[in-house]
Amino acid sequence: MSSRLRAIAVCWLVIAPVVYVIDLLVLRLRDGRPFGDDFINYWSAAWLAFNGRAAEIYDWNAFHAFEVGVAGAPIDFYHYSYPPILLVLTAPLALIPYMPGLFVWLASGWGAFYAALRVASPKYGLWLALATPAVFVNAVGGQNGTFTAALLGGGLTLMERRPLLAGVLFGALACKPQLGVLLPIALVAGRYWRTIATAGATVAVLAVTSMWWFGMDLWADYLANTAVLRQLVLEDGTGVWHRMMSVFVAARRLGAGVSEAYAMQIVSALTVAVIVALLWRRRDCPASLKYAVLVIGTCLATPYLQDYDLVVGAFVAAWIHEAPVEQPKFTSMAIAGVLLLPLFGASLASLTGVAFAPLVLGPVFAILLAQAVRILGSPASVSTNSRMVDHSPVKSLRCDAGSICQRCRPSRHAASIRDCRVMIDVQSAR
Repeated sequence: MSSRLRAIAVCWLVIAPVVYVIDLLVLRLRDGRPFGDDFINYWSAAWLAFNGRAAEIYDWNAFHAFEVGVAGAPIDFYHYSYPPILLVLTAPLALIPYMPGLFVWLASGWGAFYAALRVASPKYGLWLALATPAVFVNAVGGQNGTFTAALLGGGLTLMERRPLLAGVLFGALACKPQLGVLLPIALVAGRYWRTIATAGATVAVLAVTSMWWFGMDLWADYLANTAVLRQLVLEDGTGVWHRMMSVFVAARRLGAGVSEAYAMQIVSALTVAVIVALLWRRRDCPASLKYAVLVIGTCLATPYLQDYDLVVGAFVAAWIHEAPVEQPKFTSMAIAGVLLLPLFGASLASLTGVAFAPLVLGPVFAILLAQAVRILGSPASVSTNSRMVDHSPVKSLRCDAGSICQRCRPSRHAASIRDCRVMIDVQSAR
């Protein structure tokens, strides 16, 4: 994997900047898109909020007029669809001029993404961060996918070792709540009480800060704006339906009415929620597999999911590669499909009129579930008194009782290893 991943990353380093510059300087002038595309929303909202004009952010006409002034030319209609919490997190953008701000935005987003991915996969983190196609899609759109991937993927990766920091990251993800829809279910099922408490406190601090800084009325404006956008963008499919990855949009493109599409989305969400809860209750299920199931399940549970949101798919690839179980070849092919989906999904959807992302995400979820069932049903699955330990891959299939994973506490010893899984028998450790 290392040589192939490195080759792909090098190719991206050559091709992606050229394509990005062409899009940045040529194509968007023709298409009525501003320099930096959607970044204009983040910068404009931060500037208005910081300069006492937050009321204009959710006023469509006022916000558009301000963005036209920023762009210096007529542009398409853009909007700000995020809760006021994000205004607190992006406030520093108001202190940076627009043009430098774009590159600070992209560089800091990639840096946060890489830092979190390196924790998940120390060996392949850099190359995977460079080779993931969704990172390029996110950069072209000036979007927040690298930040949200760092929050969700980084929080999951750190949850066992640094539960309080993981809670802070999960709490910050409230700026894009649709990506955290399954987190409360997973955390409660897994009994991660410290992470839950820290996440709740983080959300409360951000919400109270936004109310103190911008006023309560801004939240009312946000909720009213969200209702309109739900109908225009999600239900009617205006503008960007081809970039949507959700079950709801796929159902709408196949001719389902709004009510029928919501019903299908609810069934999908409830199904994956139950599965996530059952897996996260089991301490003998590999942590990396639970994380991957949660992320892919989130993609199937939320009705609003765009291609750049799949930057977090890099974490799924890292977790599956690092998982202490042997992976069939078709698993790698399925994960590759998730990574490539943001690159080709929008174009194929525009050509065919079909939003087929669930046809990629659904089978991946089923494959991960099948692996979990196989592991939990094997003789190596331990009792409820045993705990799966987050560890680096173990190459040997056997070890002495004195052998120990490098991340285990010295007071505990490995009871057994089978299929490269390290189990810590709590009873034996006492």
